[in-house]
Amino acid sequence: MTEFRGAWDEDDVEAFLQEATIPIRLATHRPDGSLWPVALWYRYRDGALECATGANAAVVRFLRREPAVGFDISTNDVPYRGIRGTGTAEIAPDEDKAVLRALIERYLGDTDSPLATRLLDDDREEVRVRIEPREIYSWDYSKRMGREAGEETA
Repeated sequence: MTEFRGAWDEDDVEAFLQEATIPIRLATHRPDGSLWPVALWYRYRDGALECATGANAAVVRFLRREPAVGFDISTNDVPYRGIRGTGTAEIAPDEDKAVLRALIERYLGDTDSPLATRLLDDDREEVRVRIEPREIYSWDYSKRMGREAGEETA
């Protein structure tokens, strides 16, 4: 069960995660114990964060060895807001590339681009990375920065 703390309740966190099309910054552990950050596209479904990546990516090897992760999904523009937390990652095949296809449509709008074609190539083996959050801390500096989220200033 996920513990929610900070500026938003669970519904606010879910609304942010559904609307925000910014990558998740995922911190994993390398075999030597040091941290390895990576940015991935994500979607929020059924209380979990889902990503897709190539089956032979370094992050996949690291997560198979140590599934504990830290993550951050936050805006890069004023007013700053977002979430960060910890959780556990699970790796599974994305044989039909359903997760990858959904992520391409979410971030690119459709699958009609050279990048989408390359990612969806039949020779490319994909995995789904499903992150079960243990805790999520949210923050929203909209009021502190002098305007409400989404509101333009003159």
